[in-house]
Amino acid sequence: MNNKHKKRLLENTIFLYALTFSGYFFSLITVPYQTRILGPEFYGKVGFAVAMMTYFRLVIDFGFILSATADVAKNREDAQKVASIYTAVMYAKGLLTALSFVILLGICYAVPMLRQDMFLYLLTFASVAVSAFLPDFLYRGLETMKRITIRTLIIQAFFVLMIFLFLKTPQHYYFVPLFTLIGNAVALLFVQRHVSRQLKIKFVRLEKGYLWQTIQKSSPFFFSRISATIYQVTNTLFLGLMYSPGSAKVGMYVASDRLIGTAKTTFSPLADSLYPYMVKNRDFRLLKKIIWIIMPPVIIICIVLSIYANECMALFLGPAFYGAGSILRLLLPIVAITPLVYMLGFPTLSPMGLAKHANLSTVVSAVVQLVGLSILFLTGTFSVQTLCMMTVLSQFTVLVYRVFIVWKNRHIFSQKELLEDVPQV
Repeated sequence: MNNKHKKRLLENTIFLYALTFSGYFFSLITVPYQTRILGPEFYGKVGFAVAMMTYFRLVIDFGFILSATADVAKNREDAQKVASIYTAVMYAKGLLTALSFVILLGICYAVPMLRQDMFLYLLTFASVAVSAFLPDFLYRGLETMKRITIRTLIIQAFFVLMIFLFLKTPQHYYFVPLFTLIGNAVALLFVQRHVSRQLKIKFVRLEKGYLWQTIQKSSPFFFSRISATIYQVTNTLFLGLMYSPGSAKVGMYVASDRLIGTAKTTFSPLADSLYPYMVKNRDFRLLKKIIWIIMPPVIIICIVLSIYANECMALFLGPAFYGAGSILRLLLPIVAITPLVYMLGFPTLSPMGLAKHANLSTVVSAVVQLVGLSILFLTGTFSVQTLCMMTVLSQFTVLVYRVFIVWKNRHIFSQKELLEDVPQV
């Protein structure tokens, strides 16, 4: 691996971290304020809406963040090919957005509980749909994250300011998706202008059948991503349907799950930036070194947080969320194994020619989660605590599966080492 590739990887990783953390960092700033103003009940309502819309976000994205990123990375020197990939993905997202909107309207009209808060769900859907059109796949594949990161940081700071200025009572809970929508819309306008004027990438006429081929190619990644998200989103939906979206139990779980999700995203940018790099360079030694550096401090931090979980929740989210510490404690093992789950996924299995197993592992995990939840319901043992335990079990299933596949095919690493002295072009 030459110095130019290393420098590009480092720079892309830094800006991808900044881009990802901008959303979660600014969100994290507002979460303590939101929980104190809204309380567990109204915060649970917003969390339920976000969980429900996550399914639609996955449908709109349809796995393009992985399939299209790899395609752009492989063809970044061919401007016409990149433009075709970009056009096909954006067209596909437009079709999927229209389909999702029709389905959402049908669900809201069919379920009285949702119909009462339809404005909240429509606002949340709009914010999620607009965000899905941000062409992250393009910037990740090109490994040029600097400009989009700076613009996005500025736009998301606007959201934080609006929340502090206007969210004053629990009845203003719909301001959360409203200001998210405004921030995402402005960010999308800036990004599209940059793509067109600076990157010189415009919409082009697609060959017959190319759009459908793009959707078909991404379908395995879609099923992988929706399987990986089932535990997190479905858990909130199950709890909301069991206790109602405005239940304090739902609010407690949503708050804990939000923190777990934020912690998991600290590892996502590293894995995402390594993914296109590993596809081209297959530097397994670097991957191994990163894992050994990350894992010890992650485990130590999780242990400390587990000991002081209740105090941390009360300090961070307010006294009303002190009891949520017991939920956080049960979910912390997920954070501890996340670096391994991410690194042994597409960054490792794709360059090994085993990407299908990264998808299959999440499908197996989703099956374990759904079967486990069914058993809990049938045996009358379903609760927030047993739900958390089943979630941890399903996530360990992903790790065990990927470790087994990597170990079974470890001879591929040896083949790579035999070629490590060959100069790269």
